[in-house]
Amino acid sequence: MNAPDIPPLRCDRRRFLEVGCGCVATAAAGAAAPWRLFAAPADDDALARAAAEGPDLPRPTPAQLRWQDCEVGLIYHFDMPVAAGEFAPNNQVRRRLDPARYNPAKLDTDQWIEAAKAAGARYAVFTATHFNGFMQWQSDLYPYGVKQAKWRGGKGDVVALFVESCRKAGIAPGIYFSTHRNVYWEVWGHHVDWGKGRGTPKQEEFNRVAERMTEELCSRYGPLVQIWYDAGVKTPKEGGPDVLPIFERHQPDSVFYHSKQRSDHRWIGNESGHAGDPCWATMPRIDGEVSHNAASWKKHLHGGLEDGPYWSPGMVDVPLRGANRIHSWFWAPGQDHATYPVDALMTMFDRSVGHNCTFIMGEVVNADGLVPESDIQRLGEFGQALEQRFAEPAGETSGVGSEIELVLPKPTKIDQVVLQEDIAYGERVREYRVEGQVGGDTWQTLAEGRSVGHKWICRFDSVEVTRLKLIVARSAATPIIRRFAAF
Repeated sequence: MNAPDIPPLRCDRRRFLEVGCGCVATAAAGAAAPWRLFAAPADDDALARAAAEGPDLPRPTPAQLRWQDCEVGLIYHFDMPVAAGEFAPNNQVRRRLDPARYNPAKLDTDQWIEAAKAAGARYAVFTATHFNGFMQWQSDLYPYGVKQAKWRGGKGDVVALFVESCRKAGIAPGIYFSTHRNVYWEVWGHHVDWGKGRGTPKQEEFNRVAERMTEELCSRYGPLVQIWYDAGVKTPKEGGPDVLPIFERHQPDSVFYHSKQRSDHRWIGNESGHAGDPCWATMPRIDGEVSHNAASWKKHLHGGLEDGPYWSPGMVDVPLRGANRIHSWFWAPGQDHATYPVDALMTMFDRSVGHNCTFIMGEVVNADGLVPESDIQRLGEFGQALEQRFAEPAGETSGVGSEIELVLPKPTKIDQVVLQEDIAYGERVREYRVEGQVGGDTWQTLAEGRSVGHKWICRFDSVEVTRLKLIVARSAATPIIRRFAAF
């Protein structure tokens, strides 16, 4: 769903704040991290006039707004092979295992979420079922899940525990599951019989199971920030399950990722921690389809499409254990040294959140059911680095129009500026520059760019300034700047 389906937004200060704090409002505890706070425009009339412009601009749904405001997330990877002590790259163990071997005796989802809190994350996702097809919630759909496990006498439900831990911590929960690989059903490449069974009775049987999996996960655990189908889910037209109506019925305020029918956000095209420059939240829509696999999308995954008709912002995903020639989404022994250093994570933050995307890090869970303490420590260092860098702006403002001035309380050395549009009204900025008053009437260009969107971080050599100007040289409609801050 895109902007034409959304009722008109009220153009007053209160509405501006409500939209901007959407993700925070879902949290049960705690305020937004200081590096995400912003001010609202002071001139409500100017905002109302500007908001009335650009009716044809693609705009996000409230669910997409909440998702992008979360900015940083963690995705927790755990599956039967890890619990059973069998390891393969990317969890590609292509055989069923005895469910009795699933017994993570120390499993503690509260401990998992410590990692998210340490990193300053606002959302978290759990692999309810991954490639092995083992269901980590109570289900009778087929006999391969926690109901058949030794763990907690077959009565446990990891999805329920995960969602509860998220909500206690003020973290928005999401659920991942795979319909493109499921070892129990011999699904590989979206189809049964290891990819060869499209259109067969067995495929139809699996399709109905996938629909019921969607029903169970979407209906049992309350509001979710997103449902994530790994590698997408095939549509009925492609011989796949009919899951979208089920999702829309049970999770109307959530984000769907993804199929040819609906892609509320897009994968950025790499697992290395960077998005393009510029990077737009809009993408093509060809013959009504929004496909990550179509050539029209593949060439725009990294940077989006300026003036594209479909709102689908980027997601930058990277495994935390991706350093030292290791790229592990799942736990394996002897890989504690593979966590990215803090400076690498900060660079990824700049090139993801700071490039109009979200940043989600893959976190491992070991065979005992715990996040390694070394990972929690590293994520804590990352969270602290964000706080130290963004907690105290030298000055900030917001406003409406093609030129916005920020007067600093005193001459201050700065080396970065954070820009944010109010994307509830679409992406409007097409070309801009940031100037600084460096002495007397001398103004110096500090940064130039094209896209801003939800957030853009401009870095430059340290310089002492007394004033700053954001000058929008080209725009699709009157710019509505949510935040203009210097650090």
